[in-house]
Amino acid sequence: MERLDKFLTNAGVATRSQIKAILKTGRVRVDGVAVKDGSVKIDPEKQAVTLDGETIGGKRRMVLMLNKPEGFVTSTEDPRDRTVMELLPREYAHQDLKPVGRLDKATEGLLLFTNDGDLLHRLISPKKEVPKVYYARHEGEAGEEDVAAFAAGLTLRDGTVCLGAKLQPLGPGESLITVCEGKYHQVRRMMASRQMTVLYLERRSEGGLELGALERGKCRELTEKEIQFLEEQAE
Repeated sequence: MERLDKFLTNAGVATRSQIKAILKTGRVRVDGVAVKDGSVKIDPEKQAVTLDGETIGGKRRMVLMLNKPEGFVTSTEDPRDRTVMELLPREYAHQDLKPVGRLDKATEGLLLFTNDGDLLHRLISPKKEVPKVYYARHEGEAGEEDVAAFAAGLTLRDGTVCLGAKLQPLGPGESLITVCEGKYHQVRRMMASRQMTVLYLERRSEGGLELGALERGKCRELTEKEIQFLEEQAE
């Protein structure tokens, strides 16, 4: 058994305070009966809960986009460092959201979260070739030989073989790098293998979705249209 207001909050209907106001209007029904008291206990497995006539599930599919700042590790928990989960608003705490891939502690930019396990695994699978675009400030200047080496697929110093990637020089000490996999510190290691130490790294897009005007440290939910677009990229 579960409190009705908690069930509605966990389902992502609205925040706890907003749920209280919604309940007062009588728009929420349990087995067809209007319920205005959020403390009422329900059994989501056996009882039908509706809002304005639409059935509410326990947890709706959700994808969030975060503009990650540096200094946070991509993990659900860590004994030493602050994690990206601390950047998500409290109303998402019970949605079973998990990071899609990872950004290292010093890297900033676009990081997705979802509670859809199938979508998560498809997005991080190299076989799906979902592109991720990074902006890098680095030592040295990328030339034609570096571009060709990235396209052919680099073998890193420890023997790790990387798939072909796109290196787009923007000028002295600046480049865009597009990869379709997510090996450990991959972009930094790829650049280092070509004697271009990365000084700053930001992921700007994934699967064709871009950060846009999203502020650093803030997140937003993807629209259903954006989620469908993302799914098409991971087919």
